Amino acid sequence: MEKFGVGPDKVAEVQALAGDPTDNVPGVPGIGVKTAAQLLTEYGGLEALLAAAHTIKQPKRREVLMTHAEAARISLRLVTLDAQVPPPAELETLLARPPEPARLAGFLRHHGFRTTLHRFGLDDPSAPRAAMPVLAETPSEGGDGFGPYLTITSAEALHQVVAEASAAGILAVDTETDSLDALAANLVGISLATAPGRACYLPLRHTGLDPLSPKPDQMDIAEAIAILRPLLRDPSVLKILHNAKYDLTVLGRAENGAVEVTPIGDTMMVSYSLDAGRHGHGMDELSIRHLSHRPVPYDEATGTGRARIPFSAVALDKATAYAAEDADVTLRLWHALVPRLRPEAALATYELIERRMVGVLKSMEAAGIKVDGVELSRIGNDFGVEMASLETQIHALAGRPFNLGSPKQLGEILFDEQGLRGGKRTKTGAWSTDASALEELAGQGHALPVKILEWRQYAKLKSTYVDALAAQIAGDGRVHTDFSMAITSTGRLSSTEPNLQNIPIRTEAGVRIRRAFVAEPGHVLVAADYSQIELRLLAHLADVPTLREAFANNEDIHSRTAADIFGGPVDREARRRAKMINFGIIYGMGAFGLGARLGISAGEARSIIDAYFARYPGIRDEMERLKKEAKEHGFVRTPFGRRIWIEGIDSKIQGIRGNAERAAINAPFQGGAAEIIKRAMVRMPRALADAGLSSRMLLQVHDELLFEASAEEAEPTAALARRVMEGVATLRVPLKVEVGTGANWAEAH
Repeated sequence: MEKFGVGPDKVAEVQALAGDPTDNVPGVPGIGVKTAAQLLTEYGGLEALLAAAHTIKQPKRREVLMTHAEAARISLRLVTLDAQVPPPAELETLLARPPEPARLAGFLRHHGFRTTLHRFGLDDPSAPRAAMPVLAETPSEGGDGFGPYLTITSAEALHQVVAEASAAGILAVDTETDSLDALAANLVGISLATAPGRACYLPLRHTGLDPLSPKPDQMDIAEAIAILRPLLRDPSVLKILHNAKYDLTVLGRAENGAVEVTPIGDTMMVSYSLDAGRHGHGMDELSIRHLSHRPVPYDEATGTGRARIPFSAVALDKATAYAAEDADVTLRLWHALVPRLRPEAALATYELIERRMVGVLKSMEAAGIKVDGVELSRIGNDFGVEMASLETQIHALAGRPFNLGSPKQLGEILFDEQGLRGGKRTKTGAWSTDASALEELAGQGHALPVKILEWRQYAKLKSTYVDALAAQIAGDGRVHTDFSMAITSTGRLSSTEPNLQNIPIRTEAGVRIRRAFVAEPGHVLVAADYSQIELRLLAHLADVPTLREAFANNEDIHSRTAADIFGGPVDREARRRAKMINFGIIYGMGAFGLGARLGISAGEARSIIDAYFARYPGIRDEMERLKKEAKEHGFVRTPFGRRIWIEGIDSKIQGIRGNAERAAINAPFQGGAAEIIKRAMVRMPRALADAGLSSRMLLQVHDELLFEASAEEAEPTAALARRVMEGVATLRVPLKVEVGTGANWAEAH
């Protein structure tokens, strides 16, 4: 009664109405657990409710119950347990009885349950007892204190730590390195924690401040890795890391071959699964938030500015205080956060998607993608020529030369000298010349801002991609981007060093840059791109019959929308407007924003939006539901149950609240799209291996996956990618994936 609002006999019927996206139980759209309980209590049962659905006063509720009555019945069959399944044994044989000591001892010994053997007194009393690990004797402040911690400098001490970790069945691991680039970083030391307050630091490559002095006392790295390797791959000991992708990459390149670490847990991804959009997920921030403890800052160990020293030169006592605390905090965060996963409905998000993405992205980053340096140089030269030509044209339009990179000088020319209207000043008093200001002026028909926007695009592409890419080509001729897993609020990945997410798709300049990303000789690139995935999610969530029909019949959705709203024959302009409306609605755009996009008045745009909602009332209802959900709970959910917290939804400042409401409307579509492609990504490596294909997944950019395949495997790789990507979710509309191949990314896209 406390959880479902009904007795045990009605729980399955509540589940049948509310549905469960995790288990693909459809339920009835818009009916939650609370509403389901109220309806079942009022009408007495599911069949009675469905029979009387036509009498319900609320129009929306009446419609969905009548439309989805069969889905509710199917859902009831799906969630009802089969009471006729025979028991595995007679009940008498299942009675609790004292264990048989010899059998129990053999079982526990075989599976390595040494602590349990000792607790039950089943270990061999004649066998010599192992000494208690030195780590257990490490002093701590009050049991829950953070430090002091132990510095491990001998094989004997490290073996004792390994024994304690094996007995505990859990181990927090953190690495100290000489670089933030995991693919270039050298391992300086390893931190380990077996229980809160019981942590240590294993220095491996500390040099001391004076290169002429003897190195600090520390173990040989090859010997230390040899001792740790069995523990790190022991399936009975869970390894906990924070930002595991980084540490696993570093350990994968450690001395004497790769160090396998399995199984793993990642506290950063646990936090992200629970609280995306609510706050950051760095270890220090989470420690302050959840443990009320501010960790030792990195600057305190290494110094700052010119006085900063590399971590390898930090004295071992300071290095231990900083590094071992990281492992201690990581383990405590695990204990604080993991118990929230199940009650907050985030367990499936973490276990089935985010934790599995760690290994997938680690492999993709290691693979990288080949870049044609000669073509890149040619593109850079061409962009430079184009920028010079535009600069000449801009100076002519301005009437005098000026620094194109100076917003102040540009503002003076546009608004003071040429007297263009619509200018706004920033807080410093200077004219605003950002992209939105220039786009507004360009929309009024002024040539100068149009040319400035073109010049800025070339300048940005040249500096961000052409020049940066050339500097980031590694020795293998490939660039290895870093996928950030816990940055966006919606679950989308982002990439840095280099950022490959924002290369323009539809401009000639963007296409040229993509031509520089090439396949290895004898190979091709295979690009698999979800088609209009956010609009498909809109049709699914809002349950719009017209849009569902259009997607089911593989119609052009924008032309269908244009016909539904504007009527008459659909020309290119009508389709363009419909496309603006479709995507504008997803992003919560109002009349003012849509009017600016379409070049019409806000009043005319409001009339178009009203006609859109009149034709598709389910979309307005869904938008209002999302805003209400965000205001009531502080978050919205994707179609698959992930929480996305909406910052500012309760703000008393109208502008902040309006932005939050738009974010609440958009989040399930962006977040749902992110989850769909992540589901595909975690399935692809196994699918490729099972198919006997050697193809590699290289990049994920928005709704696209990019693979590299041998020429012989290109076709089966394309077919497999389409099959896996289209089969990862069951929506009310079909998922569609467009696949292309080519010698470079532009050809494949």
